[in-house]
Amino acid sequence: MAKTLTFGIMHLGIAFSVTYALTGSLAISGAITFIEPAVNTVAHYFFDKYWERRDRREHLARAEARPEASATSSLAAA
Repeated sequence: MAKTLTFGIMHLGIAFSVTYALTGSLAISGAITFIEPAVNTVAHYFFDKYWERRDRREHLARAEARPEASATSSLAAA
């Protein structure tokens, strides 16, 4: 957890420094430093949802392509 926290602090410091170097504005740098991670967090949520659905569809497609395998495993379990 310490590594994650220090990386987060480093990320914020770098974001602020780069933005300040580009704009020269403390206000813009401060805003972007906190807005970007918030937007990234929301995007990451939807990114994960997409990949979960994709993995689920692939798993179902593989199971449907091999009906004899699932029937065999059902018989073996009984």
